[in-house]
Amino acid sequence: MSRGGSGGRVRVRTGRGRTAASTRWLERQLNDPYVRRAKAEGYRSRAAYKLLELDERFGFLKGAKRVIDLGIAPGGWSQVVRRRSATARIVGIDLLPTDAIDDVVILQMDFMDDDAPARLTEELGGKADLVLSDMAANTVGHQQTDHLRTMGLVEAAAEFAGDVLSPGGAFVAKVLAGGADSALVATLKRMFTTVKHAKPPASRKDSSEWYVIAQGFKGQKAEDAGETGEA
Repeated sequence: MSRGGSGGRVRVRTGRGRTAASTRWLERQLNDPYVRRAKAEGYRSRAAYKLLELDERFGFLKGAKRVIDLGIAPGGWSQVVRRRSATARIVGIDLLPTDAIDDVVILQMDFMDDDAPARLTEELGGKADLVLSDMAANTVGHQQTDHLRTMGLVEAAAEFAGDVLSPGGAFVAKVLAGGADSALVATLKRMFTTVKHAKPPASRKDSSEWYVIAQGFKGQKAEDAGETGEA
């Protein structure tokens, strides 16, 4: 490892057993200001700043007392929620193991398992004010397939949100380039008063991720809302 270039940029030499791709990834991590900031401020990942920046724009964390975090690992988003609200009930789920977070219930299981929604609802102990989803399907290298798999998770998360949110609640989910497709947007508009897309500054410019922010849950799922509720 060496330092060079302007601003003290860290350059990583390709070492024995390290591929060129892993060297580029390590160099990017070492030079990423959000990675350094996360380490300094005690967040587990730079993703925490994506949620902070989205909340600064849309204000969905204010007053949230019951929160579900889908795809919680490694825990940065739940850390943000906990710091914003010391008394909020937070329940997270991920297939990957996640280190404990104070007063956060973490379920290690697949959200797509049949038992997962009931487990999340039981642990939450009431209707949610906010459902967060940072889930993304494991990529297979085929763009269309990867997109469809991730959007399938987003659709499942939106359906779940319709079951557990209290009136006025919000749903925030990661989508891919181009945002949620038209059918999902139409569904969300029947469920919520406002539906927006955003790419926070902390999201890398070369990343295909965007976020959909749906606020003002109308108190009923899309299939019950009918066309009259569409914004």
